[in-house]
Amino acid sequence: MKKKLVSALLSATMVASLLAGCGNNASNSAPASEAAPASEAAPASEAAPASEAAPASEAAPEANAAAGDMTIGIAMPTKSLERWNRDGSYLEEQFKSRGYNVELTYSDNKIDQQVKDIEGLIADNVNLLVIAAIDGESLSQVLAEAKESGIPVVSYDRLIMNTDAVSYYVSFDNYTVGTLQGQYVIDQLDLDNAGDKTYNIEFTAGDPADNNAGFFFNGAYDTLKPYIDAGTLVIPSGQSTFDQVATKQWDTATAMTRMQNILASNYSDGTQLDVALCSNDSTALGVTQAIESDYAGTNTVIITGQDGDEANLANVVDGKQSMTVYKAVANEAVATLDLADAILKGETPDAGLIDSAGWSFDCAYDTESYNNGTGIIPSYLLVPTVVTTENLQKELVDTGYYTMGDDGYPHPVQ
Repeated sequence: MKKKLVSALLSATMVASLLAGCGNNASNSAPASEAAPASEAAPASEAAPASEAAPASEAAPEANAAAGDMTIGIAMPTKSLERWNRDGSYLEEQFKSRGYNVELTYSDNKIDQQVKDIEGLIADNVNLLVIAAIDGESLSQVLAEAKESGIPVVSYDRLIMNTDAVSYYVSFDNYTVGTLQGQYVIDQLDLDNAGDKTYNIEFTAGDPADNNAGFFFNGAYDTLKPYIDAGTLVIPSGQSTFDQVATKQWDTATAMTRMQNILASNYSDGTQLDVALCSNDSTALGVTQAIESDYAGTNTVIITGQDGDEANLANVVDGKQSMTVYKAVANEAVATLDLADAILKGETPDAGLIDSAGWSFDCAYDTESYNNGTGIIPSYLLVPTVVTTENLQKELVDTGYYTMGDDGYPHPVQ
């Protein structure tokens, strides 16, 4: 969806890399929104929300007999995280709606298992692979087999590294996810008018094995760096690099323990924590728990997130988490479907796919930003949006992705 904030940020940070806008004359009725796993501390139901409420491609052709002769292999990281259940469900339904057969696998966040799953899909002679990698560095050998078998590969949400087997990348504008979080902090603290006042901030980033994690962190840090350099934002722990703040597997318990240690070492004397900038919701959940149990201060800490996980949205409603960057994975599935459809028809998709598909959501075609070690991977990048208590109803409930329960909390459509 076209938001003034998103537009301003894109103008400032992404103009050089985005070669063509994904929007068209269709109305933007669905929110555009990422990537990252939900809390392992709050396991999601294996039943993902039904996509009947999700936006479909407005120009999507009806199912056809040719598609019925083809099979799409989809490899997802895990069922234990809410985010990937939604992705798998939406992808499967979108491809089936177009008449394709689908083989969908989940690998329990085990790299060896994902390699075996992909080997099985190759052995089953699937016509195209859609892969959300657990570890973007670990699939080179198995994807060499896919290439040798003539199977195109779409890297889904997480860029697969060091292989020339990847044809395209479909994701959200991952750097902008971070810039949205950083800009939210700037706006909430009115940093441009802070004067001599200073604020304390701590960062929590994602899994080093996830290529997106660096983009999220860099987008946020780069946005806030002028204020850090000026001394307006202070990092009492001194942990300011991605390696220092990364969280393996985006794990909630790991994020909680780290924040507890930071609070004990730097805030037990009454020092006030103003911002906990977390790259996604699963880490935000752990950080929130640590602040609730171990923070001596009485102020409300600004806590950011990403994904719109159910437990985190409840925290947003309750004022425990300030915001989340939402990525409408239903739209990501639509873009992946239309891209795959074009590939299987023997076309070479480019920016023109955007107009021909008639998507009602915003994204961009990028041929500059994502190098996987073997070259630039042409990318379709959807635009995420900030969700707070003020617009939660509009962005998540009114669009049909969530329902508002009698308990006053939003729940994914089941």
